[in-house]
Amino acid sequence: MKRATILLTFVLMMIFIPETLVVNAGHVLTIDPSNPGPEISPFLYGVFFEDINHAVDGGLYAELVRNRSFEHKDPLEGWFADFETGCQATFSIDSDLPLNENNPHYLSFDIASDSGSVSLSNNGYDGITMMGGKRYVFSAFIRGNSEYSGEITVLLTDAKGNTIVEASLGSAFGAEWEKYSVEFEIAEDCDNGRLLLILRGAGEVCLDMISLFPEENWNGMRVDLLKMLEELKPGFVRFPGGCLVEGDSLDNAYRWKDTIGPVEERKANYNLWGYHQSYGIGFFEYLLLSERLDAEPIPIFNSGMSCQVRGAEYCPIDEMDEWIESVLDFIEFANGPQNSLWGSKRVELGHPKPFNVKYIGIGNENWGTEYHDRFLLFLEVVKEIHPQITIVFSGPPSYQGASFNRAWRWARENEVEILDEHMYAVPEWMLRNTDRYDKYDRSGPKVMLGEYAAHAAGTRNTLQAAMAEAALMTGLERNSDIVIMAAYAPLFNRPGWSQWTPDLIWFDNTRVYGTPSYHVQKLFNENLGDVVIPSKLTDENLEVIGYWFKSLYHVCVYDRETENLIVKIVNPWPEEKEVRVEIGEQLEIGGQAEVIVMTSDSIFDENTFQNPDKVLPEKYDLSGLSNEFTFTFAGNSITILRLNAVGL
Repeated sequence: MKRATILLTFVLMMIFIPETLVVNAGHVLTIDPSNPGPEISPFLYGVFFEDINHAVDGGLYAELVRNRSFEHKDPLEGWFADFETGCQATFSIDSDLPLNENNPHYLSFDIASDSGSVSLSNNGYDGITMMGGKRYVFSAFIRGNSEYSGEITVLLTDAKGNTIVEASLGSAFGAEWEKYSVEFEIAEDCDNGRLLLILRGAGEVCLDMISLFPEENWNGMRVDLLKMLEELKPGFVRFPGGCLVEGDSLDNAYRWKDTIGPVEERKANYNLWGYHQSYGIGFFEYLLLSERLDAEPIPIFNSGMSCQVRGAEYCPIDEMDEWIESVLDFIEFANGPQNSLWGSKRVELGHPKPFNVKYIGIGNENWGTEYHDRFLLFLEVVKEIHPQITIVFSGPPSYQGASFNRAWRWARENEVEILDEHMYAVPEWMLRNTDRYDKYDRSGPKVMLGEYAAHAAGTRNTLQAAMAEAALMTGLERNSDIVIMAAYAPLFNRPGWSQWTPDLIWFDNTRVYGTPSYHVQKLFNENLGDVVIPSKLTDENLEVIGYWFKSLYHVCVYDRETENLIVKIVNPWPEEKEVRVEIGEQLEIGGQAEVIVMTSDSIFDENTFQNPDKVLPEKYDLSGLSNEFTFTFAGNSITILRLNAVGL
């Protein structure tokens, strides 16, 4: 993802619209079920997962220790060593006898005397938070020499240094690396704790992969953040990026093979967003996550180029085998038989059944001849061996202009199946372009809107931004024959460790909340429907200071399983709108409806840690409805009507 600069001749005009310019015209919404529109993609709304804003390390990945393997650029980042008075000792980062070749660095203490002690501490991310009544699992790889005669004690302490729990790891450590583990039960909550190791005795002792996990996790993932994803019910998961896939050089581009297997054997990497990835959540975990969410996995692979916006490094066209073979090996890993080379590795990890991956993406925000030539290499080889795999072609960072138009021309000429568009725009632009996909060529590639978000003033997650996104989504649904996937981006943000705003979900060590944009995604997915029902609104167009908007943004769909007609209306203007709804006789309206409304006192309102429920949807029931009724839509609101409707 890259920010697109959007030049507008007006500034936040929807915020300052005089009430006299917004006329309540008394609209009529005509819904015609006699000629249903396109079928809606069953996985239209998904999530895009990239390790930005510490979404993984310090986020969804439940590891509480920062830099557990001493593999950061500063190998002691996050660690603090202290020597008791009288203790004669030195410490260093060594690589002579590593745990394995992918994890070359470790911490070595050389203690000359047994007077005093050495302490080693880690505060994690903004302190280590421990919950009363919960259990935590500590582990570390340790080796010593024959001269070491001492003891290593592990403690969890509070912010003042008071011991909460402690345990001995032993007093004799052999010359070979061995894993030591201990479990703790915490009696009371601790908001800002730390992990402390105390070494007593003389000799040499080495440590690596020092880890602390809450016992309550799912495949290493925080259960509270996982629950937020589950409640979204996403249709697909696009992973692991994003610019993360590209790298700022090919050296630190994302290589999926580095991310599978035992965590101590995964090759940690410095990422494009300026921090390190432990790869505790790797490709195998992303596939498991997709499976748990009942979502289509959409893995993205490097196209043999690093990030073009940052000045690309290109793999020579005649040296592309590494990148192409990586994709082929992944397909075998995900889908191959148990006795295949990479399929057997999937079995070793505990998943004999294939994941049945149907889609892959090549490249992220790439463009031009350099990308097109490399994409063709992937396309030809993958399709020859795996014709059933659908390959997503990357569009450029811009969603309009010369490079964007060129990408579409090339995609049509080369029979691309899906083109990935990215769209970061101010709310006004989204409101003026909800019919964008009405004009797309139905005979060309399908669209995955792989990243989008409304960037309101200050890039805040306001109601204003959420309404603009909801308005755009009415256009996505109406054009679901061409737009088959769409995902808000980015997904997570950890304040204090952030590179990008706005974001869908905000969290810290213990708290998490969904933004208004999160609730829009959740509402639209819960009320997706199966088929578009054509609808028209009278007096729809609205001119504001020389620009055309719509007085209301709407889409109507039908859910066959529940026999519900679902009407979605966005009113981004301050005045309420009275609408006469007229539904064709092909549907028999049963009189009952569920109404869901999301609004707030101000379009600037947003959810926060202090007030996470400031902007939330509210539900109520409505009765006495027929094929014709009048409904008043609140100002600055997103409304969903679910009507009992038999006939389709």
